[in-house]
Amino acid sequence: MFPTDPFDRALLAGDPIVAARSLLGAILIREPDRAGRIVEVEAYVGAEDEACHARFGRTDRNRVMWGGPGIAYVYLVYGMYDCLNVVVEPVNRPAAVLVRAVEPLVGIDAMRTARLAHARARRRAWGEERLRAEAARLDGLDPPRVASGPGAVAAAFSIDRSDTGLDLCDAGAPLRLAAGTAPTAIGVSPRIGIGYAHEPWLSMPWRLFDPASVAVSGPGSAARRRRTASR
Repeated sequence: MFPTDPFDRALLAGDPIVAARSLLGAILIREPDRAGRIVEVEAYVGAEDEACHARFGRTDRNRVMWGGPGIAYVYLVYGMYDCLNVVVEPVNRPAAVLVRAVEPLVGIDAMRTARLAHARARRRAWGEERLRAEAARLDGLDPPRVASGPGAVAAAFSIDRSDTGLDLCDAGAPLRLAAGTAPTAIGVSPRIGIGYAHEPWLSMPWRLFDPASVAVSGPGSAARRRRTASR
């Protein structure tokens, strides 16, 4: 049902930007019923990067970033949205790649159900009428948009902070990466939502995406294509 070739850990052990490029086209799998192709990522390159969690030094939250390539680092933003990161670089060199968008391949109904379950769990102030409206909205989403955006990725694949520390390159892990097909071109832009950082980190072109995929979050498709860089 799912791809069987685990993702090559060696591709994640070097330069974070190279690792981020290698993750485009990789398959994200959540057993037993969901899989999708990664189409948008952002690289965060270590303690010197003002947008990276490693800038705070080693903490209880981010310590897995020092653990070596292929480990899952999941953190919570705004008290509501989990975000999946793949740790890159060797042990004791903290860097990670944020998975921003996944194009569904298998299990679109399970992804919609998981997103509604996430809303029920996190939106405790919502009543049943609001939740019914959210269910209708999710039912009406085009399939490629169900896991578009980092919070949507985590919700659609039932990812939360309990997944931190999982080895995503382990072929037997319930949440894992598998080898996929790289895009024919890669788009680039500055990272999104890091207004707290200063230059040059604010403008580093470390958001990478597949401009052919409508699952990509952020700017519109025409703008994405204008920023496309050939491989």
